[in-house]
Amino acid sequence: MLYEPGSPECRVLIACKAQIETMLLSLEKIDNSRHIRDQLMAVHNQLEGLHELHRRQPQGAVSLR
Repeated sequence: MLYEPGSPECRVLIACKAQIETMLLSLEKIDNSRHIRDQLMAVHNQLEGLHELHRRQPQGAVSLR
Protein backbone atom coordinates (compact mmCIF):
# COMPACT_ATOMS: atom_id res chain seq x y z
CA MET A 1 0.00 0.00 0.00
CA LEU A 2 1.38 3.41 -0.94
CA TYR A 3 1.58 6.28 1.51
CA GLU A 4 -1.22 8.75 0.93
CA PRO A 5 -1.11 12.05 2.75
CA GLY A 6 -4.43 13.43 3.81
CA SER A 7 -6.74 14.04 6.67
CA PRO A 8 -6.31 12.46 10.09
CA GLU A 9 -9.14 10.07 9.19
CA CYS A 10 -7.27 8.89 6.09
CA ARG A 11 -4.13 8.33 8.13
CA VAL A 12 -6.08 6.24 10.66
CA LEU A 13 -7.63 4.14 7.90
CA ILE A 14 -4.25 3.62 6.23
CA ALA A 15 -2.68 2.57 9.54
CA CYS A 16 -5.52 0.13 10.28
CA LYS A 17 -5.26 -1.45 6.84
CA ALA A 18 -1.48 -1.81 7.26
CA GLN A 19 -1.94 -3.54 10.62
CA ILE A 20 -4.37 -6.02 9.08
CA GLU A 21 -1.92 -6.67 6.22
CA THR A 22 0.77 -7.48 8.80
CA MET A 23 -1.59 -9.85 10.60
CA LEU A 24 -2.46 -11.58 7.33
CA LEU A 25 1.22 -12.16 6.54
CA SER A 26 1.84 -13.57 10.01
CA LEU A 27 -1.22 -15.81 9.97
CA GLU A 28 -0.19 -17.41 6.67
CA LYS A 29 2.45 -19.28 8.70
CA ILE A 30 -0.21 -20.90 10.89
CA ASP A 31 -2.15 -23.95 9.77
CA ASN A 32 -5.94 -23.78 9.78
CA SER A 33 -6.03 -19.97 9.88
CA ARG A 34 -7.86 -19.56 6.57
CA HIS A 35 -11.19 -18.65 8.18
CA ILE A 36 -9.58 -15.94 10.30
CA ARG A 37 -7.65 -14.58 7.30
CA ASP A 38 -10.88 -14.46 5.30
CA GLN A 39 -12.53 -12.44 8.08
CA LEU A 40 -9.56 -10.08 8.26
CA MET A 41 -9.71 -9.60 4.48
CA ALA A 42 -13.40 -8.73 4.79
CA VAL A 43 -12.58 -6.09 7.43
CA HIS A 44 -9.71 -4.79 5.28
CA ASN A 45 -12.09 -4.46 2.33
CA GLN A 46 -14.60 -2.59 4.49
CA LEU A 47 -11.87 -0.20 5.62
CA GLU A 48 -10.80 0.27 2.01
CA GLY A 49 -14.40 1.10 1.09
CA LEU A 50 -14.60 3.63 3.90
CA HIS A 51 -11.28 5.11 2.79
CA GLU A 52 -12.50 5.36 -0.80
CA LEU A 53 -15.70 7.05 0.38
CA HIS A 54 -13.66 9.49 2.42
CA ARG A 55 -11.37 10.27 -0.53
CA ARG A 56 -14.37 11.07 -2.74
CA GLN A 57 -16.02 13.44 -0.26
CA PRO A 58 -14.97 17.05 0.27
CA GLN A 59 -12.75 17.62 3.31
CA GLY A 60 -14.79 17.28 6.49
CA ALA A 61 -17.93 15.89 4.81
CA VAL A 62 -17.46 12.31 6.06
CA SER A 63 -17.33 11.41 9.73
CA LEU A 64 -16.00 8.05 10.94
CA ARG A 65 -17.95 8.26 14.18
